[in-house]
Amino acid sequence: MSSQRSFLRAFQRSHKRWIRLFFVLNLALVAVLVTHQVWLYVAEPTFESVHTLEVADIRDALSERDAYRFAVVGNINNSVSVFRNEIVPQLNQGGIDFLVSAGNAVSSGQQESYQAIYDSMEALNIPYLLTYGDNEDSDFGSYLFYEHFGPHFYSFGAGNSHFIFLDGTGKSSTSWQLDWLERELAASEAEHRFVFVGLPLHNVINEAPPFESDNYLNDTALSDGIMRLAESYAVDTVFSANLSLFSDQTVNGVNYITTGGAGGILMNAESSFHHYVVVDVNGENITVTPIRLNVNLPGWWRMLSSIGSTIYAFFYISYPRFLLIVGLLTLLAMRLYQLIFEERDYYPDFDIDPTPYLGKPLRVAMVSNNYFPFVSGVSVSVDRLRRGLSELGHTLQLYVPRYREAWQDDAAIKRIPTLMAFGEKREFRLTNPFNARFRRYLRAFKPDIIHVHHPFWLGSMGLLMGRRLKVPVVYTYHTRLEHYAHFVPLPSVLFRNLISHYLIKRFSNGCQGVIVPTYSAEEYLRMIGVKTPTLVQPTGIDFARFQQVDESSLAALRGQLGIQPAQAILVSVSRISQEKNIGFMLDSLAELKQQGHDDLHLLLIGEGPDRQTIQQQIEHLGLADDVTLAGAVPPEKMALYYHLGDMFVFASTSETQGMVILEAMAAGMPVVAVRSSGIDDVVREGFNGYKTPQNRQAWGRRILTLAGDETLRQTLGDQAREFAADFDIENFATTIGGFYADVLAKYHSTPR
Repeated sequence: MSSQRSFLRAFQRSHKRWIRLFFVLNLALVAVLVTHQVWLYVAEPTFESVHTLEVADIRDALSERDAYRFAVVGNINNSVSVFRNEIVPQLNQGGIDFLVSAGNAVSSGQQESYQAIYDSMEALNIPYLLTYGDNEDSDFGSYLFYEHFGPHFYSFGAGNSHFIFLDGTGKSSTSWQLDWLERELAASEAEHRFVFVGLPLHNVINEAPPFESDNYLNDTALSDGIMRLAESYAVDTVFSANLSLFSDQTVNGVNYITTGGAGGILMNAESSFHHYVVVDVNGENITVTPIRLNVNLPGWWRMLSSIGSTIYAFFYISYPRFLLIVGLLTLLAMRLYQLIFEERDYYPDFDIDPTPYLGKPLRVAMVSNNYFPFVSGVSVSVDRLRRGLSELGHTLQLYVPRYREAWQDDAAIKRIPTLMAFGEKREFRLTNPFNARFRRYLRAFKPDIIHVHHPFWLGSMGLLMGRRLKVPVVYTYHTRLEHYAHFVPLPSVLFRNLISHYLIKRFSNGCQGVIVPTYSAEEYLRMIGVKTPTLVQPTGIDFARFQQVDESSLAALRGQLGIQPAQAILVSVSRISQEKNIGFMLDSLAELKQQGHDDLHLLLIGEGPDRQTIQQQIEHLGLADDVTLAGAVPPEKMALYYHLGDMFVFASTSETQGMVILEAMAAGMPVVAVRSSGIDDVVREGFNGYKTPQNRQAWGRRILTLAGDETLRQTLGDQAREFAADFDIENFATTIGGFYADVLAKYHSTPR
């Protein structure tokens, strides 16, 4: 048994070494590919209107000559090595005056493909011209061909010949091209006429294989028109490419040459071989000769050679495929790295001792994208945590946006300049996260830990500064971002279903600790892939402040708001905005009123950009006497408004905890809320309130149940107050301080 275990360990070590070697080889290959692609871009010069210069050189070379030689190649695209290493040296030494590509010179119509063919052609000592073919046109390459080389169809005269280049891709009008071709041929006084079209004509190829049936010029009108005009005006030769073979056919006195051997994967057939064509013009005589390469090699070797050339071109030219290969290899390398080098511990760090940090006053830097005087759940939560931690002896410094309105700032509150503001009252502030003051404050403060409250903007800079200062970062997940898609200048579906979840996941996994207010919020984070240690801790409330109010002030407030004594008061506190689902409550109240229940009054506390829209809905539903929009209420007066109500109602599904629900419970109010992730852990069915689906009838029934039973309201209210007592600010801050200690102990015990 012992020998078997030894053998197994030896096998595992050997297996791991082979995986490590494979990983290193992958990294090396990726590095080579990246270096090669960078070299392509650095080495290639820019170029434009090449044909203008090349035609001028050809005319000069053929001036007053009736004897000359030119070469024609086709399908350079997939065999750059064959073209550069075999054909170019022969052309430079073979007494050739110029070269014509009959089509498919590039691998695709992308920029890097045009740069590659330009580089290859620059190795020639003779002028050259390109025919516009399928590959030149692909991947939106038509404008690049026009920019780098010239028009898609063109002609010129040189020596005793007329050279005409056509566009067979369908980009140019067939009738226009044929009319232009006829005018060119009719006006031509040259002794010889040569036509180049990138795709071969259907009825001039005898030996094309079945799998290349789609590689012809499929525009019958253009194909027939070219043949008709070629016969009528005594065209000597029509050249084309795009097939992996050589074909020489004469139809009604016109010679049709298809040359596809300068590149491409060759077939194991007699007509398929690497070649180029030499055209000898001597006065009135023309001789067309195919120059065969590697003629002594057997067919199977030619096949392997062409495949090797294709693979070379695959890496050399095609940028998208290059990126794909690099991406796949990189992913493989990363996965191998995880399997080999990353230590994985699937159990908590039970040996981590937080004791040294539990009794130590900490320096805590808190970063938030909003704070008072802007009133929001995040502002309240940040302020309560700040006060609670300060009372426990910790030193706090708060980094928040600067607002126009004044606030009771002390030396611990550092305001960051604002870049822009938006919202109905410009309450949302985008600060300058790169502000030098922000970084200077943080460095001078020398925090033990950084606590961020948003996963973007200042929050992102807080995370970055944590890495630079080598201190842990804790993030509180306050907001379900997917419910705020209407505020983001992006397609709402894209942000709601993809970007928001990715943003939360990436940011949370970059932190050393995450605080969530409810277990349902923690479950959401786990579902999207957050692996950071998490603490479930609702925001604390000032429990004592909500216990007692002055009865005379309460009666005065009721009279001030104009609420009838016989009406049951439903209190709701939220920002007046789309994501708070206020319209649902109004529709439900309208239905109850239609059923004869006109003894209910909704007191809606809060401000927001949709106040006008909500007011219009109230009037449209006939609820002007049944709903009061109280606006924003100062925090010190909220206890009075809570005690005024008979029950607390809430319909928002965008909350992570619904902090106002705990405040209402502390004031002894039972709750009726729409079930959602932020509500589920706080409202206990039948104990401190009720949770319903987002269904008007179900929600309305629970309202009527509480409105009609004072004893039930009192019982659930007392139990709600008892439940809320556990969430006092002191308990909240103590728990957060303990979590800080755990995070610090783990952070400083792990090699960074």
